[in-house]
Amino acid sequence: MNDTAKKTDERLHDIFFGPWERPALQWLCAHMPAWVNPDMLTALGIFGGLIIAVGYWLSNFDRNFLWLVDCGFVVNWFGDSLDGSLARYRKIERFQYGYFLDHTVDTLTQTMICIGLGLSPFVGFHYAMLALVGYLQLCILTYVDTAVTGIFRVSYGKIGPTEIRVIIIAVNVVFYFARNPVIDLSVLEISFFDFIVLNAAMGFFAYFIVFALLRAADLNKQDQAKKANFVR
Repeated sequence: MNDTAKKTDERLHDIFFGPWERPALQWLCAHMPAWVNPDMLTALGIFGGLIIAVGYWLSNFDRNFLWLVDCGFVVNWFGDSLDGSLARYRKIERFQYGYFLDHTVDTLTQTMICIGLGLSPFVGFHYAMLALVGYLQLCILTYVDTAVTGIFRVSYGKIGPTEIRVIIIAVNVVFYFARNPVIDLSVLEISFFDFIVLNAAMGFFAYFIVFALLRAADLNKQDQAKKANFVR
């Protein structure tokens, strides 16, 4: 069987916190103990996701557990951001294994986080699942676009996983300090926190549709150009 698998993809990682995050990751990689390997960091990222989910559930009993959720996001960032960075720093990348493991683990972690959020007293379970579907659609879009173009897009409009973690931590602050009044939209009565999550989900869906249509139009244009050149 011929080996048709790509060895690497071009990474597009233009995020808002990039100028600060990239040097920090390089410094951490340079000072990481030799016994720490990328798989350990991947496992740490999963553990961070579990902390987040459990913290959200425990906030039913005391909203101070939201601080545990925020700590979980820090642990998750450390493991998830450093596993690939450490592999590239040490030049021990395993592209196919790393790509497969990283994105399957990300899907598991995102699911745990949204289940935890839905089990919290702040957001209805169905709204949390709607946000999960929207986010996973963006992930699928990223993976399909990578397969088609060879460019792995980590960020969209300066927003990447790190920025999303910071946004969620900021939302947790709102959960902690703000009241959760019911908003009457005439066609729907919805709590303020559910409204925030619903808008995030709608944003995910809208971006998915617009980007997919633009990419399809661009690919169609490229195919038409190739066909015209072939005829000539």
